[in-house]
Amino acid sequence: MLSIILFAVLAIVGIGFFAYNVRKVRFNILLGRPTDRTDNASERWKTMTLVALGQKKMFTRPIPALLHLTLYTAFVITQIELIEIFADGLTGGHRTFEDVLGGFYTFMISFIEILTVLALIGTIAFLSRRNLLKLPRLNMKELAGWPMKDANLILIMEIVLVACIFTMNGADEAAQLQKGNVGYGFAISSFLGPLFLNMTDNLETLHTLEMIGWWGHIIMVFAFLNYLPYSKHFHILLAFPNTYYSNLEKKGKFTNMESVTAEVKLMMDPNADPYAAPTEPQAEPQRFGAKDVTDLTWKNLLDAYTCTECGRCTSSCPANVTGKILSPRKIMMDTRDRLVEVGENMRKHGKDYNDNKSLLGDYITEEEIWSCTSCNACVQECPVNIDPLSIIVDLRRYLVMEESKMPSELTGMLTNIENNGAPWQFSQNDRLNWAKED
Repeated sequence: MLSIILFAVLAIVGIGFFAYNVRKVRFNILLGRPTDRTDNASERWKTMTLVALGQKKMFTRPIPALLHLTLYTAFVITQIELIEIFADGLTGGHRTFEDVLGGFYTFMISFIEILTVLALIGTIAFLSRRNLLKLPRLNMKELAGWPMKDANLILIMEIVLVACIFTMNGADEAAQLQKGNVGYGFAISSFLGPLFLNMTDNLETLHTLEMIGWWGHIIMVFAFLNYLPYSKHFHILLAFPNTYYSNLEKKGKFTNMESVTAEVKLMMDPNADPYAAPTEPQAEPQRFGAKDVTDLTWKNLLDAYTCTECGRCTSSCPANVTGKILSPRKIMMDTRDRLVEVGENMRKHGKDYNDNKSLLGDYITEEEIWSCTSCNACVQECPVNIDPLSIIVDLRRYLVMEESKMPSELTGMLTNIENNGAPWQFSQNDRLNWAKED
């Protein structure tokens, strides 16, 4: 009974704290401006299935894709065993589903054990890629400090979890053999059982080892669950809504501000009266572009929380490759960090609190956003359909339309477009002179 109570308390506290943190994340995301992503539901379900569930975009790089697939598949399938652990914990039973499922139970646990071994291999490979091979995109300066520790910590937690699983199953297998039973015949722990028996043939000790593995397993699960909202690994859950709400428009199509579009249409309508009084109450004018996270859309903010920090965007960015300061990954990380800061300030001091900081300037510099070539390489490469370019474009809009600030090269080009209808400093009458014979 004490064990059941302890398990129930652990489950309530673990799930409750996770729900509390999810609520904070939801609050932060909804600080963004509204945008409609509810159209074409069938296409959205298809995108989510292929990209989030099917890992489609991961396989542009086969080796990390296969390694990631082992972890991803193991994470999904092992939830079946977690259901049994919950059933055992709340009833005080032992392998509740064994009698119900019969031979299929042995197959199921064996399959989970094989996936767990593959996940362990993938985990060791990922640790090696970061810390021994030191792949460039996994060791850039924006990952210094906490981001690197975060990436390593989750992999270490995975190793501890695997150790707990096999301690639980191996010791249980050994206990069955010690009792004179045939054993479960699980794919991996059937080999581990004799090893545990070589260490000790004391039935009570084997039971204690099994309980250490069992409790260690469930504690690591709850620790991992509550670590997710503070980690880049929240993408495990957010990848699904993020890909569902993907931008389905063709890459390169920019969004227009409704207020600007309305003004242009008014100017081009010969029958419009620009001095006519508005027929409806006018809302407070919206800021042009984005200076802070609250000027971005909720989808931009969901993107920031979904970022895996894998660096595929940055490694494919022509600006970054040629030595420019821009890193699309850093854009997303900075947006998330600033959003967390704004959300915490609002919860502590109220929605009107101003800390005199902003995303543009305090987190992301003007040099970074003007280094972008708007090529969409980062958008194309992201395995969960994150769009750093839309954030960059809105930050640029703010500088140009609110602050009248832009690089001198652009100032000259825009002046030429205004005067000559083209980026070059030639009049329209001379535009075809290059085609004339000498």
